This record gives sequence, structure tokens and C-alpha cells, in this order.
Amino acid sequence: MTADKKKLARLNRLEKLRAIAKQSAATEAAQAESTLSQLRNLSDRTRRLASDYAARRDAADGGALHHVGRFVNGLQTLSRTTDGDALRAQSIADAKQQVLAEAERRRAAIEDRATAQARRIASKAQPTLLGARRTIGTDLD
Repeated sequence: MTADKKKLARLNRLEKLRAIAKQSAATEAAQAESTLSQLRNLSDRTRRLASDYAARRDAADGGALHHVGRFVNGLQTLSRTTDGDALRAQSIADAKQQVLAEAERRRAAIEDRATAQARRIASKAQPTLLGARRTIGTDLD
């Protein structure tokens, strides 16, 4: 095997490794996006629940009103905490997307190098065209 073919084989192996790394990054990015979506949904549901309970006016006495108020306050606190978790999940998801983009750039760069190397090997394998020589002399000869 020639040095050029060995280099091409190495580049192809490296491209496969970079494709695997890209797939792993894509999986992690998808998981981060899923977590973010779940946290946003939880925060929205908790906020709606707190709003619904705060709007209720069916308390039988002051004790019941006090319990509902404490419950609504707890739901609002939970919603704020979940909002903070969602913000952290957003930054994690953004970072995972950047890692994914970088993994794709690295894979594409190796693919381009492998394609160029394959073209070099193919061009070396082409026979030289004999008709491409310059003619010597003049038309009068």
C-alpha cells in the first residue's frame, strides 16, 4: 500500500471517528433540549395552577383562605425555582448545540481532506495524455 493510500485510509478512519463524536454530541444536545422543554412545561403548568388557585373564591372561612394562600405561595415559589432551572438548562442546551456544531465542522473538514486525497490518488493513476505534447517544427515540414 502506498503512502497516499495509507493516508487516505487514515483519513477515512478519522472521519468515522468524527462521525461517531458528532452522533454523541447530537444525542447529548437532544437530551439537553428535552430537559429544557420538560422544565419549561413544568414551570408553565405550575404557574397556571398557582393562578387558578389564586383566583378561587370558594373558601368557607379564614382558615381555608389561609391554606389556599399558602398553597398558592408554595406553587409560585416552585414556579420561580423551575424558571431558574430552565434558564440553566437553556445555557446547557446552547453549549451542547455549540459542541454539536463544532463536531460537525471537524467531521466535514476531515471529509474534505479525505475527498481531496482520493482525488490526488485518482489523478496520479490517470495515464499521461500523449496528445497533449507540443508539436515541433512548422506546418511546412
